[in-house]
Amino acid sequence: MQYGMIIDIDRCVGCHACVLACKAEWEVPAQFNRNWVHRLGPSMTSAGMAYTYYPGLCNHCDEPPCVPVCPADPVRMTMRDARSGETVTMEVAATWKDPFNGTVQTDTARCIGCGACRDACPYDARYLNEALADDTSLGKVDKCTYCMPRVAEGLEPSCVQTCLARARIFGDLDDPNSEPSQYVKKGAVGLTSDAVQIGPHGLYFGSKKADMELLMQSAPQEMPVASLRRSMLTKLSLTAKNQVKEIGLLGLAGGLLIKSLQDNNKK
Repeated sequence: MQYGMIIDIDRCVGCHACVLACKAEWEVPAQFNRNWVHRLGPSMTSAGMAYTYYPGLCNHCDEPPCVPVCPADPVRMTMRDARSGETVTMEVAATWKDPFNGTVQTDTARCIGCGACRDACPYDARYLNEALADDTSLGKVDKCTYCMPRVAEGLEPSCVQTCLARARIFGDLDDPNSEPSQYVKKGAVGLTSDAVQIGPHGLYFGSKKADMELLMQSAPQEMPVASLRRSMLTKLSLTAKNQVKEIGLLGLAGGLLIKSLQDNNKK
């Protein structure tokens, strides 16, 4: 199984209901988004003047670059296939790709807030909320999860349920009879380029050449490089913070040490 989402740009009217539904469902702060809708154009294309919309979200890629860069201490986790009951036990950091449904998930409890996964995503699909910093992190990363808790209960992702135009179609891309698979047969494609070929499972369909030409201009043109230095400094900052707290030296020296490491981490 590989869950994926089709965006039919012929149907999208740019109402942003999907964005608001996601914010309401997951209590996303106003300044951040798990998904988005960008207006493209009006601009000239090879097929004439056009405009369209680019609804985006995490693509739950075949080769997600956000997963291997996560420096959080790994734990053993047992995954279960909801259909067959089969289980797999594997070591995962604070973000991982589910071996049964293909989604990329995060564990905010273990996220240390280094931002490495956010920086590694060529689609800018993750955000770091520094307001959630605590003793174990400098903030928490969040992103679209395809609403897996809702899906587990037999519901659609909130953005799909809310879309009155039915421009979002969610399902199993590996099922040849599913609606998303039918869209793939009609020509739905991911936003890829020569430099970015990581198998996105957020796919787009449009019957108008001009609209698709505009949309493909939003495809990332290079793979970003996550900052390993920032990851290391985050761990050092958290270690120093906890050590200072344990020995009760939250005075000038301890505070200056923590602030220095945190400032370096943001560079």
